[in-house]
Amino acid sequence: MTTRTTTARRRALALAAGGAGLALVLAACSDPDGEGGAGEESGGSGASAASIDCAAYDEFGDLDGKTVSVYTSIVEPEQTSQEDSYDAFEECTGVTVEYEGSREFEAQLQVRINAGNTPDIAYLPQPGLLNTIVQDHPDAIKPAPEATAKNVDEFFSETWKGYGSVDGTFYAAPLGANAKSYVWYSPSAFADAGYEIPETWTELMDLTAKIQADSGAPVWCAGVESGSASGWPGTDWIEDMVLRTAGTDAYEQWYTHEKPFNDPQYVEAWDTAGEILKNPDYVNAGLGGVDSIATQSWTDAGVGVLDGTCWMHRAANFYQTQFPEGTEVGEDGDVFAFYLPTDQTDVKPMLVGGEFVAAFDDRPEVQAFQTYLASADWANQKAVNTPDGGWVSANNGLDPNNLSTEFDKAVVAQLNDPQSFQAFDASDLMPGQVGTDTFFKGIVNWLTGSSTQEVVDQIENGWPSS
Repeated sequence: MTTRTTTARRRALALAAGGAGLALVLAACSDPDGEGGAGEESGGSGASAASIDCAAYDEFGDLDGKTVSVYTSIVEPEQTSQEDSYDAFEECTGVTVEYEGSREFEAQLQVRINAGNTPDIAYLPQPGLLNTIVQDHPDAIKPAPEATAKNVDEFFSETWKGYGSVDGTFYAAPLGANAKSYVWYSPSAFADAGYEIPETWTELMDLTAKIQADSGAPVWCAGVESGSASGWPGTDWIEDMVLRTAGTDAYEQWYTHEKPFNDPQYVEAWDTAGEILKNPDYVNAGLGGVDSIATQSWTDAGVGVLDGTCWMHRAANFYQTQFPEGTEVGEDGDVFAFYLPTDQTDVKPMLVGGEFVAAFDDRPEVQAFQTYLASADWANQKAVNTPDGGWVSANNGLDPNNLSTEFDKAVVAQLNDPQSFQAFDASDLMPGQVGTDTFFKGIVNWLTGSSTQEVVDQIENGWPSS
């Protein structure tokens, strides 16, 4: 656990007079340690003056001496930017935020709930987990306060608010947003070979075949190993394929179980993903055979794009944080990503995910922090405190100019495309027994020899009856 305190690490904050919005005076404050402020040389628009408008925090009152504990799955390299984004709130209110990140978050949170040792706030990465906790422990998570709900109504769509609600009660505001439908590649390698970015799924498969024929080696790299959550990157593949082959209506019928998990149209989606993931001619570039995908860490699987070992790697916008330090992300950089295309002409499905802020206590300082995290002020603070990129939000108060990288701005533009249909990660919406258990395990079994039909039948048979 790390505790945020007012030591030399803290930025010196000078209270700015007047009521200008926090987004206009985002605290790119002087750094006593000389580590450099967010936005420096990053393409972001962090302010250069060592000042911040604490008037933006007056609504929270004096919280001096109070502490709020936060438990989350967000660990390094993203943890630092998370903690830095709380600096202004802590300095202006006097509260201390104690941050604890864990790679075993989902399993350990349940243990802590059962033991009565809950954090004040937890960032839940799945609406399905929120639903499970509310159903299994009705009094554990507190309904969100009115001020938080007001922020969400102002800055988020009804759809995103719905993901944080259970049976009509609003519990958890959205935090960050992940855009998952992307393919990472090397712009220079593509240019040197004369390859063009595919605009349709058919063109993507044609390009895959051409690269394989030209190189004589597998084209794609993939990895789904993630400790106790192994398999989840593969569920993203399947979800993207359901959106592209079965369609948006069928996608909702899938995660709500209006249609069985093993319905033929979902089998087709698995098999479409398998045209790449289970084809030894196409995977696993530089990493082994098809079965190596199951044991290859998702964090390292796409790094081969940099040295030409791998031509393409499907992963979310946040994957840019997994490349080695110094990697330039951009259309003329070391790596970039293109939208995972579709043959559909009326819609551009975008698989999205994100965290939701759930509170296990309703003390004033906890509610204040909830409300801050649902504000445009926090979204912009987070943006300027993420100089290496890899983070966006569905908060419409986020100024894209505060985002640090060309790619992050492109992600926001993609999300705002009129044809974009944003579908939340289905495994995160399914019951926990499926979405984070049998679905994850099914991916691993599928990659290590089980047939599509065997896997989907097993998952369907394990779907909870209520």
